[in-house]
Amino acid sequence: MNDDILAEVDPRGPRRIIGIGMLLTLGGLVLYLSFVQPPANLLWQAFLIGMGLISLWMAHKLQVATTRKLYLTEEALTDSDGTLIARVEDIVAVSRGAFAMKPSNGFTLKLKNPAPRAWQPGLWWRLGRRVAVGGVTPGSQARPMADIIAVMVARRQA
Repeated sequence: MNDDILAEVDPRGPRRIIGIGMLLTLGGLVLYLSFVQPPANLLWQAFLIGMGLISLWMAHKLQVATTRKLYLTEEALTDSDGTLIARVEDIVAVSRGAFAMKPSNGFTLKLKNPAPRAWQPGLWWRLGRRVAVGGVTPGSQARPMADIIAVMVARRQA
């Protein structure tokens, strides 16, 4: 088994800090609003409190998820915790163009077989036969990874 890393995506940097900061600010402002100027209807106040808490929870999930890195080897795309995102042999296509439905600074993969749903906010998600990488990832690292995967798929199909 060849474990040489062909490409790596490390989501550390300003995009990560801005993403976490925005979610924390949103959660804090919504909670502040719900208590300082509560709506007349108690259900709306409960809704605002719920949305504020969800935003704070999402900031935490984003902070935890973006401590991981993504690694591409000849066999698979994995994260630094060892989670298998996609096997290279299962990848059918890579979408990375300007008009592709993809995360910010990222790319999507189409797989041969459906895989279990999984999600690491700001880093990657998998739903059925689709895998998307991106969000707070640096484009300077995600673009070469997508290009290497595309070459590997083309080489296999030729």
